[in-house]
Amino acid sequence: MAKIGEDIKEAMISHAKGHIDKHKMNVMVYFRNAAGIGGQKHPDILEAIEQELDVVARYDDQIEMLKKYF
Repeated sequence: MAKIGEDIKEAMISHAKGHIDKHKMNVMVYFRNAAGIGGQKHPDILEAIEQELDVVARYDDQIEMLKKYF
């Protein structure tokens, strides 16, 4: 049973890292090509970057909690 728990923990960490990579890339795109982003969904580039950083922070917190408490 302990092995299954470790496998689940590692899968959750991998999942979170994948999301972090995705949202970091979005921020990098905003930094490199902010003029071409905007549009209806995110007319405010800085707000869009803040939203991406919030997602990165959420997944980073999940990883830290898994490592610290489990």
